[in-house]
Amino acid sequence: MKNDGFSLIEVMVAMVIAGVALMGTLGAVEVSSRHIRQGGLNSKAIELAQARLEAKRSVRWQSLLDDDLDHDGIPESLMADDGQGSDITADDGIYTAGYERDGVTVVWTIEAERPGPLRSATMVRIQAVASYSGLNGHKREVQVATIRTNPNFVGQR
Repeated sequence: MKNDGFSLIEVMVAMVIAGVALMGTLGAVEVSSRHIRQGGLNSKAIELAQARLEAKRSVRWQSLLDDDLDHDGIPESLMADDGQGSDITADDGIYTAGYERDGVTVVWTIEAERPGPLRSATMVRIQAVASYSGLNGHKREVQVATIRTNPNFVGQR
């Protein structure tokens, strides 16, 4: 007499093996999902920093310190050198502004090549820094910068 089935022990061992394999697969899916979210946040940070940099490169020199964040033609903020908010030190010649969007904080600065009013500067360094909370709560940041010259400047440096 021959039995052509599986015993209860064999079925239980197969279920344990399948359960362990399923748990490993779910763990891998969770880790990859977290990395995908992190990559998306990194891409958003780069995009926001570059957008601020390009906005500052494209405005008229006289409007360099104005920020039209919603693109309606009316500036919502004015970059300041007052040591408040995102500006670290007052009267250091570095004008600063910032905002937070979708978990990314963007701070941009304009620094003239030498002290004095911005309208008489021959060139400025524009920098945008986007920071966000990375995996395990570590702070991550992306920095982009450029130099812009004053098209209205006439005279010697």
